[in-house]
Amino acid sequence: MCRSIKTLREPYASDVTDEDVRAAALQYVRKVSGFRSPSTRNAEAFERAVDVIAAATQTLLEDLQLRQLTPRSGT
Repeated sequence: MCRSIKTLREPYASDVTDEDVRAAALQYVRKVSGFRSPSTRNAEAFERAVDVIAAATQTLLEDLQLRQLTPRSGT
């Protein structure tokens, strides 16, 4: 597991930005590819992968159905 990828869904995160989603996608692609920064000939594939994963992540976050947290009674 890539430790620098943070959880981006409620209640663990609030006000998640496009930059947060892209940063997580970038970390994922770096981990999977083994490249911190791709060579010139791999840059297009690297960026395309980041774009696709960021889009999939955004779709996932939008489509997740989370349980509503109900306040606990003081018993």
